[in-house]
Parts: sequence; structure tokens; C-alpha cells
Amino acid sequence: MTQVDVLLGLQWGDEGKGKIVDVLSPQYDLIARFQGGPNAGHTLEFDGKKFVLNTIPSGIFNEKTMNLIGNGVVIDPIILKRELDNLKKAGHDPVAKGKLVIARKAHLILPTHQLLDAANEQKMGKDKIGSTLKGIGPTYMDKTGRNGLRVGDTTLPDFKERYNKLVEKHKEILSHYEFEYDLTEKEAAFFEAIEFIKNIPHVDSEHFVNGYLKEGKTVLAEGAQGTLLDVDFGSYPFVTSSNTTTAGACTGLGIAPNKVGSVYGIFKAYCTRVGGGPFPTELDDEVGETLRKVGHEFGATTGRARRCGWIDLPALKYAIMLNGVTELIMMKADVLDGFDTIYACTHYEHNGETIDYMPYDIITVKPKPVLKAIEGWKTDVTKVSKVEEIPAKLADYIAFLEKELEVPVKYLSVGPDRVQTLILN
Repeated sequence: MTQVDVLLGLQWGDEGKGKIVDVLSPQYDLIARFQGGPNAGHTLEFDGKKFVLNTIPSGIFNEKTMNLIGNGVVIDPIILKRELDNLKKAGHDPVAKGKLVIARKAHLILPTHQLLDAANEQKMGKDKIGSTLKGIGPTYMDKTGRNGLRVGDTTLPDFKERYNKLVEKHKEILSHYEFEYDLTEKEAAFFEAIEFIKNIPHVDSEHFVNGYLKEGKTVLAEGAQGTLLDVDFGSYPFVTSSNTTTAGACTGLGIAPNKVGSVYGIFKAYCTRVGGGPFPTELDDEVGETLRKVGHEFGATTGRARRCGWIDLPALKYAIMLNGVTELIMMKADVLDGFDTIYACTHYEHNGETIDYMPYDIITVKPKPVLKAIEGWKTDVTKVSKVEEIPAKLADYIAFLEKELEVPVKYLSVGPDRVQTLILN
């Protein structure tokens, strides 16, 4: 029996997971998304075109690969329909080709989940989490509160009654906020989308994935968001509402821990974050603005400007430990092409101590990064197509990271297109 390889982000999300899943998908029979919701924005570029996927696995453009939206994902039917409609217009129709299935146990995002999300952020004011307002948090709350609706419920004769019961609960909660809303348009779109997704095969993801393994087929589990946004191990409460780590692949697909094979950990050559919360290496200056502009650091889903800073090694070591990372993938090396000197945070100064780990009180006591200066390569690497062409200073930076992180860097991305990806070892 084969094992499930896992691909996930090691920072605060936006590391480039979609691109790498697309690059790796020819090696796999099944790509399975295991957590998160349409707050994800996986950007893929090839053949002069750009695609942004929110819910659909990033293996969708490979003709031979099956794609599964797993039970750990929360699905907004309206957004999923829009994604599939846009793909069809662009000449890619995974539904018609039979290359997309959905887990029956995946939970549904209702229009009122989005209202609750927005109402809560509005009430919190300056202390808000920085939600994408997609209704993700409230949906996971209903899931754990045992009130949620699942994809499999849509085929039941009393689905509308179940829906109305949950909506009434949400309206009662909303009555305690000073928040105006009109559900008419959203509800109509929701039920139209529900009818649409009934045409996509519904499966029991646990049996589906394990069936692939039993047949000796290859499976890649695709994560969303990033490790440092994990609800248990991230910078709580400034986190997402699901488990973004390797362990989340087990619960989000229905696979046993001993079925996990290689774990690909993706990170940027620098660091970014969207929304509120701690960010020790953040550069709130011209350098940070340069990283933002050169790296096009604006949310693929929300359009929000991302906070930018230098690479954070204590945070990366933490993420590698949590996930059992076996191979690293470094993204956006090209964004640092113009710098004479780049920096890496090797430790924190925290409460009078020098530490190399993320402290529990990182939210309330801001650690000061200890930075190591590294000579830049001052070369345009976007045209590099062979390992031998990698500038010596960039190779030195990679070697430094491998020594610090104790995991090899297998892939290097030097641009947004799928062909701008080098295999290092």
C-alpha cells in the first residue's frame, strides 16, 4: 500500500502552495484538499494565463489527476459554483471530465455564517482578528457545536427544514449585534448553487482516499493557509479555524497517521502575513514596501495588502517540527534579486533572554528579532532554468537555510509560472 504525501505552508499562509501542487500533480493520481475554506487563494500561472482557486484542489489542470475536496474543508456553494463556472469559460471543466469529487462530510458555509463573521469583526473594532469575512470561523463553530449542515445533507428530503432551523439560530445571534442585513439575494444564490453541486459526485473521503492507497495509486494532500495559523499551534487567537498541520490531513481526509509519507513544507525566501497578530520580523518601512511591491503581496482572495518582513527561522523550525517536514520548497527567491543585503532572523530577544523558539506569550510580549546579514545575489533569477545557473550567493543562502533548518531544500521557485521551478536535489 502506498502512502499519502502532504504539502503545506510553513509560515502565515500565501507561500505558493497552489503553484507547487500544480507542478507536482503529474506525479499523483489524486490531489486531496484537506482543510480550510474559500479564504484560501491558490494562484497558478501557466501558458500566459493566471488562475486563482479558492476551494478546488490545485491539481485540477492536470488531465490525468482526480481531485477531492475533503471532509475537513468547509464549502461555500456559491463560491464553488463561481470557481467552476470561471474554469469552464477558460476551457477547463473538471466536472464534465469527471475529475472532481466532494466529500459528503464536508460542512457547508451558509450566507448567515458570513453575516456572523462580519458582525463579530465589526463589534471587535480595532481588536478584530482580520477575518476574510468568508464565514469560515462561524462554520467551524457550528461544526464543533454539532449544528452544522454537510454536503451529504443536501440530498435529504428535509434539507430545507434543516437549513431554516440553523438560519433561525443565526438570526437570533445577529439580533444582539447592531448589524443590518438582507438575505434575499444571497439565499437565492445559495440554493441555486446547492442544486449545481448536486451534479458533482459526493463520496465518503475516508473510503475514497484509502481505496486509492489500496490500489497502489499516488495521493497528495493539499493544505491551505499556513502552519502558524493553525487553531491549536498557531499565534492564537490570530489564527484560522482549522488544523493546518500534517495532523489535519489525517482528520481532514480520513487517513491513519502511518499512511503519511513525504511532507513537503513550503516557505517564502522572506515572510508575509495578512490580518492581525504577531509578526516579529515585520518591516513597516520602505524595505517592507519594496518587498510588497516586487512580490505583488496582495491577497489573491481579498486583495488586502500583506505585511512583509525578513525570513523567521525560529518560526520555521517550529513549523518543521510540528509537521515532520521531510523536504523544503523555497518560493519567491526572485523577489530578493534587487537587495544588496538580505537578513534572516536567527533568534529572538524576549524577556531578557535570547531564545530560538516561538514563545507562548508572543501575542502580549513582542519579541525582538536577532538578524543575521547575508550578502544578496543582485542577479535576475527569473530566467534561470538550470541548477548550474543559480547565482553563487543564492546557493549560499539556500545552504545556510538547510544548515539552520536541518532539512534539504528540494525545489526552488524563481518566478510565478509553473516552468520557473527548479529541482535542486
